[in-house]
Amino acid sequence: MNEKELLYLLALQKVKGIGTINAKKLIAHIGSAEAVFSEKKQTLQKINGIGSNTISDLYNKENLKNAAKECDYILANNIKYNSFLDDSYPEKLKHCIDGPLLLFSDGNIHYDKQPIISIVGTRKMTSYGRDFIKNLIDGIKEYNPIIVSGFAYGVDITAHKTAIKNNLQTIAVLANGIDKMYPKVHAKYIHQVLENGGFYTEHWHDEEPLREYFLKRNRIIAGLSEATIIIESAQRGGSLVTATIANSYDRDVFAVPGRTTDTFSQGCNNLIRTNRAALLNSAQDLVYLLNWDQKKNAKKIIQRQLFIDLKGDEKIIYDYLQKTGKVLLDTISLECKIPIYKISGVLVNLELQGLVRPLPGKLFEVI
Repeated sequence: MNEKELLYLLALQKVKGIGTINAKKLIAHIGSAEAVFSEKKQTLQKINGIGSNTISDLYNKENLKNAAKECDYILANNIKYNSFLDDSYPEKLKHCIDGPLLLFSDGNIHYDKQPIISIVGTRKMTSYGRDFIKNLIDGIKEYNPIIVSGFAYGVDITAHKTAIKNNLQTIAVLANGIDKMYPKVHAKYIHQVLENGGFYTEHWHDEEPLREYFLKRNRIIAGLSEATIIIESAQRGGSLVTATIANSYDRDVFAVPGRTTDTFSQGCNNLIRTNRAALLNSAQDLVYLLNWDQKKNAKKIIQRQLFIDLKGDEKIIYDYLQKTGKVLLDTISLECKIPIYKISGVLVNLELQGLVRPLPGKLFEVI
C-alpha cells in the first residue's frame, strides 16, 4: 500500500455515517480509497446500500486535513500499518466483513501457521479463573498457539502473562491509540508483550479509550482467532459480546463452567446452556475439539510420504491437490485433463497410500 492510499484510508475511517462495511463496499466498487474521494456523488449513490445520508460527510475537507496530520505522524514514527487489502493483514481477520480498514501494530508479531486462540473474561477474575488459565496454557503450549486478548484487568492480562511465561507469542488488542496505554498500571508489561508478540489497534496514535471502542475491539479479538475461550463472566459483560461476535463469524466458542451460585460463572453457564459455547473442562478438551492432534499427525504423515515415487496420473492429481487444497471431483477432471472414470480409480489408490482423503460433497484433499 502506498502512502497516498494510506492517507485516503485514514480519511475514510473518519467519515461519519459510513463505517467499515460501507467503506469496503465503496472501495470494491470504485477501485481505491483515493478514487472514492474523487468520484461524483451521483455515482456513489447508485451503489446498493449507499445513500445520500451515508456519504454526506465524505466531502468534508477536515477529514483529509486531519488524515494528512496522522499520516505524517505514522511515517515519521515508523508505525507499522496494514490495510485490509494487504497480504500482511491477518488472514483470519480478512474473512470478517467488518474487520478494520487499517490495523496499526507494534512489536514482533509473526504468523507461521500456528493455531490462534482468544482468551477473554471478567476483569474481576477469581482464583478459579486464574488457575484454569494457567493449567490451560500449560496444557496446550506444545502446539505453540498464539494467545490473543485485550490487555485489560483480570482474565486478559493473566492470559498475556501466562503466555509469555510459557514462551508463547501473545497479541494484545487495544481500544485506544498505539501511543496511549490503558490501564496505565499495565505499562510495566509493555516491554514483555513487545518481545513476545505485540499490540494491534485500529485507532489513531493519540486516541483515548472510549466506552464504545472496547466493544469494537472485541470484534478484532474474535476475528483474529480460530476459537474464543470465555474463562469467567457475569450475566452481562464484554466477553459475552466477544462470544456473540465469534459465533457470527462461525468461529468456535468455548466457556468454562462453574457453580450456579458463582457470579462470574453465570455468563459462561448460560452460554453453554443455550448452545452458544462448548463446555471446556481442560486443555485436553480444547485439543480434541479443535482437532489439533489430528492436524499434527496429518503433518507427520505428509512428511513420511514425501519420498513415495508417484508416476503418471497419480502424480498429476497429487501435485494438483497439493497446490489447490479442497477440490471437487469434476474440477480435478477438468483441470488435470483426465476423464472422471479414470480419476476415481486413481483417487482410491492415493487414498489407500494415505495421501488423499475424500470429503462430503465429492471434494478431495491431500492429507
